[in-house]
Amino acid sequence: MVKIFTDRKLCKKCGICAAFCPKEVYSFNELDGPRIEREEECIACDKCVIMCPEMAIGIVNGKENSGNE
Repeated sequence: MVKIFTDRKLCKKCGICAAFCPKEVYSFNELDGPRIEREEECIACDKCVIMCPEMAIGIVNGKENSGNE
């Protein structure tokens, strides 16, 4: 399971994350900036994290809790 975190205070609404995402996880418009629309499609390639000039995105890639811990 992948979880995407964005810091809206750092985000400058440039759209780079949406442009580089190979799975089109983000939607983007100039007024609101990027929005995570399809988090379940994220493959944790980190392109959005690497390309973000403001370091406003983080991705946590972990296994789902199966309840057998």
